[in-house]
Amino acid sequence: MALQQHDTVFGGGASDSLLNPIVAIALIVAVVLMLILPRKYVIVPMLLLVFTIPQGQQLVLGGVHLFIARILILVGWLRVGRNKLSSEGAFAGGINPVDRVFFWGVMCQTVAVVLRYLQVAAMVNQLGLVLDYVGGYFLLRSLIRDEEDIHRAVKCLALVTVIVSVGMVIEQLKLRNIFGMLGGVNLVPEIREGRIRSQGPFEHELLAGTFGATLVPLFLLLWTNGKAKIIALIGLAGATVMTVTSNSSTSLLAYAAGVLAVFLWPVRKKMKLLRWGIVVALMGLQLVMKAPFWFVIQHISLVGGSSSWHRAEIVDLFIRHFSDWWLIGTKETGSWGFGMWDTQNEFVSVGQSGGLAAFVLFIIMISRSFGRLGSARKAIEGDKKQEWFMWLLGATLFSHIVGFFGVNYFDQTKFLWFLVLVMISAATAPLLQASTVPVVAPQEQPVTRGWAYPVATRASKPSTSGRIPDPIVKRAQ
Repeated sequence: MALQQHDTVFGGGASDSLLNPIVAIALIVAVVLMLILPRKYVIVPMLLLVFTIPQGQQLVLGGVHLFIARILILVGWLRVGRNKLSSEGAFAGGINPVDRVFFWGVMCQTVAVVLRYLQVAAMVNQLGLVLDYVGGYFLLRSLIRDEEDIHRAVKCLALVTVIVSVGMVIEQLKLRNIFGMLGGVNLVPEIREGRIRSQGPFEHELLAGTFGATLVPLFLLLWTNGKAKIIALIGLAGATVMTVTSNSSTSLLAYAAGVLAVFLWPVRKKMKLLRWGIVVALMGLQLVMKAPFWFVIQHISLVGGSSSWHRAEIVDLFIRHFSDWWLIGTKETGSWGFGMWDTQNEFVSVGQSGGLAAFVLFIIMISRSFGRLGSARKAIEGDKKQEWFMWLLGATLFSHIVGFFGVNYFDQTKFLWFLVLVMISAATAPLLQASTVPVVAPQEQPVTRGWAYPVATRASKPSTSGRIPDPIVKRAQ
């Protein structure tokens, strides 16, 4: 993720606190609930506030900007620390490769920004963003531990989409953003070529639409669980409304990508062939097109006023100006071409912010996330319900990647991205652990709460309550 929430000159932003009385009351209630609720419910008030309160709502104390999300992250870690969790038990499956790559990617971007500006203000700015990224990501890792936690978080996201979609419909009808009345986002939505682009509590309509679009596979996951079909339907309706009312091609493409990935379920065992087919197709386009193949983006426009040419040009100039950003990123991209100050592409934004090291780590993080899902699905091959679970998480990840080509997550949407990565780690941890541990007699395998498959991490402590799935046993033999 790109840590690019700074201007060329640091120390800007609000000089005084901006906290609506309604938001202040909601924040107090959320803080109390996070401190007194059982661990499994702490995620609920956190997600509700992070995704429904405009990011501009903040406390400014001694020049330090405490956004709502930052306050909740600090409270969350206070709660985690109070439970005195050990390093082994703090995260489902322990620290994994995705966690490490995420951490070092953030560090690369932080160091790059500080080196570019060489200002104390730059360091202060980046420390705040490290709190958002590292603090937020690992807090979610500590709160999302098993399948039950994942379903609970998705139910909470369904409620978020209902609240936000209602507000976005009101924007369409009344040309007034009810979230803007709280302060921190535009009060009047943007109108492009006669189309009203609803924004909700997000910093931009692209982010609002992409937020809803990428949730579709998760709500399908909730539907297949069988115990929350009404909530799943409500979530699907809310996500669809958010996508449509944002009136952006990026949102619609992310929505379509998630649905397409779901329908690719029948060819799940031939994904290697499909990936190579895509590579060959891109090589073919490169040979027959007059422009590089990434200019295919230029021809994708699903709503009036789409800046698809700009999206293709961003990629092209990013490649052509490799020497500008590869070492420690670049301060600005405006000199690259017309309108290039607006780098609405997550991949480009990461490279621009953190250089080649951060860019490569970002790609590796995505690759390893897909790899974990693929390995976990193969480990439970034959159990269609659990395979479907992993497949839908993969569809969600794919939807975000498609969205990255049209937007970068510079507001609270980044926490949804963190949540997806965390869900993947929590869902795959017990399966990957079980498949790599030496197999002992079935009666000696302990069971991890909330999952159908046990985690054989302590074979020295016998248990007669579970066994390793047959596919895993066969491979171990």
